[in-house]
Amino acid sequence: MKFLPRTSLLVLFVLSLTVTTAQKQDITLEDIWGGTFRTERLDALRSMNNGKEYAVLNYSRQLSASTVDVYDYKSGKKVRTLVSSEDMPGINFIISYELSEDESKLLLATQLKQIYRRSSLGTYYVYDLKSKKLTLVSDKQIQEPTFSPDGSKVAYGYCNNLYVKDLETGGEKQITTDGKKNSIINGITDWVYEEEFAFVRAFDWNKDGDKLAYIRFDETEVPRFSMDVFGEDLYPSQQVFKYPKAGDPNAEVSLHVYDLDSNTTADVNLENFNSYYIPRIKWTNDPNILSVQLTNRKQNMVDLVFVDAAKNTTSLILKERDDAYVDITDNLTFLNNNSFIWTSEKDGWNHIYHYDKTGQLINQVTKGPWEVTNYYGFDQKTGRIYYQSTENGSINRDVYSVLKNGENKARLSTETGTNSASFSSDFTYYINTFHDTETPYKFTLHKAIDGKLIREIKNNEALKNQLAAYKTSPKEFSTINVNGEELNMYMIKPVDFDPSKRYPLFMYQYSGPGSQNVKNSWGGANDYWHQMLAQEGYIIACVDGRGTGLKGRDFKKMTQKELGKYEVEDQIAAAQQLGALPYIDSSRVGIWGWSYGGFMSSNCLFQGADTFSMAIAVAPVTSWRFYDTIYTERYMTTPQENASGYDNNSPINHVEKLEGKFLLVHGSADDNVHVQNTMRLIEALVQANKQFDWRIYPDKNHGIYGGNTRLHLYTLMTDYIKNNL
Repeated sequence: MKFLPRTSLLVLFVLSLTVTTAQKQDITLEDIWGGTFRTERLDALRSMNNGKEYAVLNYSRQLSASTVDVYDYKSGKKVRTLVSSEDMPGINFIISYELSEDESKLLLATQLKQIYRRSSLGTYYVYDLKSKKLTLVSDKQIQEPTFSPDGSKVAYGYCNNLYVKDLETGGEKQITTDGKKNSIINGITDWVYEEEFAFVRAFDWNKDGDKLAYIRFDETEVPRFSMDVFGEDLYPSQQVFKYPKAGDPNAEVSLHVYDLDSNTTADVNLENFNSYYIPRIKWTNDPNILSVQLTNRKQNMVDLVFVDAAKNTTSLILKERDDAYVDITDNLTFLNNNSFIWTSEKDGWNHIYHYDKTGQLINQVTKGPWEVTNYYGFDQKTGRIYYQSTENGSINRDVYSVLKNGENKARLSTETGTNSASFSSDFTYYINTFHDTETPYKFTLHKAIDGKLIREIKNNEALKNQLAAYKTSPKEFSTINVNGEELNMYMIKPVDFDPSKRYPLFMYQYSGPGSQNVKNSWGGANDYWHQMLAQEGYIIACVDGRGTGLKGRDFKKMTQKELGKYEVEDQIAAAQQLGALPYIDSSRVGIWGWSYGGFMSSNCLFQGADTFSMAIAVAPVTSWRFYDTIYTERYMTTPQENASGYDNNSPINHVEKLEGKFLLVHGSADDNVHVQNTMRLIEALVQANKQFDWRIYPDKNHGIYGGNTRLHLYTLMTDYIKNNL
């Protein structure tokens, strides 16, 4: 055999590498928005009561039928099918399902019409697993149907009133009668509660199913907001709803308990507490004791109050205070003796606390310079609490267990990246979902007691292999020292990166309070787009500045009353540092973002004219005076109290500084960040005689999607970057 000299081998290797790279496919916008990189998931998984089985919603394209199937945790084999749309005439597709507590019935959603981000109207059926009987809950489109604990009744909202349907007799009872659009809502949250306190169902059954607690919203004094809907008719219509902007009146809320046996409603007096907002209600394990979380308008005080529904009395159980604000969560969990689990940032990091039923602290369960990011539950048999945290670094997530006294902590997940868990009802098993920047979603079954792997359920190896045929670059994680803080950062470089060349830099961020963009997780559509741009010769960077989350209370809340000040300073300083690198062309630095990120990218371009040459802002807030009460006042207090904080840091007040290229995008039917923000910014830019580019997408909401809309938007942004950066 003839051997080639070393130099020849090197030339051959370089040629081979060049050919291999050249043979790889370019990621296209059609790939990204056409579903080429879609991941496999486990859809609507529910643990069965026996703890040995779980239910999943499946859809067969061959049969054009939806099924709710039950699988054995340990073996993974399908045990039975609970219901199939094939057996239900007139039902072609099951969108979602809920099991009654005793698992004798299924509540099936078959048609849903979106209202806002979390709310919808739907057609619902109850399927009796024993009799195989299918019952239409209502011939109207209803909201939030919920089984009573014994499965004999369903409560739901319709036209701002509450109803209860008796599934045994078929009788329907109207609980409230004063509901009126844009005036009174019973048992369903208003727009601002839904968006900012993240819940829609504002009613709850007690343990015995004989009482229904609900929140009533009086929106009478809340200002109306209207949006033109252009549609396809000759004349546009108008959507009108109540939307309280910062400093304006909110809905007046009150708490009520309806007794099904006596057919009477009791009003709960909360005037002795901080009850401006009622962000959560939840019955305890005592059928007469309702827990209520209350907060003041500034949201820096939370009172946990117990209501004795039998006596109609109230008692303060716990007071949570913070100089900035207190986050509302769904972590409150009652144990068998009505002691409870609570999470708090009071020691500077988000941790788990255990209190007795009178509100006396038993102990702090977790402790350390890291954050509890999810609370999964408590196993009464072993006394172990299960949770997710950042103990393995703020960009990672792991699953842990610990005794409720804080001892014998165990890390259950083993791979570094993002781990989350779904536990069986008896905490025998859990399904771990793992992903990182290089590994798409992988689902595995483990023993809860020690995390031991039992089997793999599903992976996305096919997607990983498919992506190997495309040009992609790794996300390079690091930190950058900016304004005295070590900030998390990632960078994506072109595959053929040459450190002797100079590249344009395109920065991406969101930057909102408590958010995180720099994380060791599988990416979404924006990540594929960033990969596409990297292969076009751009370096992508993302920096999580001050005010973002998972690095402690003080880091997150330092932007209080000054949204847009420190975050903008950090992005500008980071861009300047990166621009000083020998392979970055500091004259070609751009930035983009959506929503809060659009607020930021606008600010960065306007206030950092010597640093940024281009920015794209999608659906941005342009003045916090235009945004809603609950979100804005949580971080800024009211405009009446903090006028300078609102005005000094809003893009609309810095238009005269615009020097670079600016693309402004909004949907005309954005119910969240109103297109008013963009229209007012446009007018300010025009009056300052500043040239810029803008695009309005008719009848599109905050997500700007539907049909070819996303493809069109990202084509617009891609072309804009190529032409201006």
